[in-house]
Amino acid sequence: MPSRRRPTATLAATTATRGSVPPDRLDDNNNNKDKEAVMAETWSGEFYCVKCKAKREASGEVRVNDKGTRMAKASCPECGTNLNRILGKA
Repeated sequence: MPSRRRPTATLAATTATRGSVPPDRLDDNNNNKDKEAVMAETWSGEFYCVKCKAKREASGEVRVNDKGTRMAKASCPECGTNLNRILGKA
C-alpha cells in the first residue's frame, strides 16, 4: 500500500519563489522614510531577579507584547540577568 505522506517543501523551493529580493523588501508598505521616530517609554522601579532571588531597582524599556500587555524589560545590576515586570494592559 502506498504511503499517504504529503511531500514537504524544500528550502530551495521556498527561496526560489522569493527570488533575490531581501525579506525586508517583500512588502511595498515597508518604507523606512514613512515611519515616524517613536520615543521609547521607560519605567523605573523594582524588578524581581530570579537568579539573585531579590528585588532590584532598575530602569527598563516598556514593550507591548502580542496580547497587549505592557512589560518593562531591564537587566539586573548585580548579575546581568534579564528582568521582566508586567505592567498591565496598554
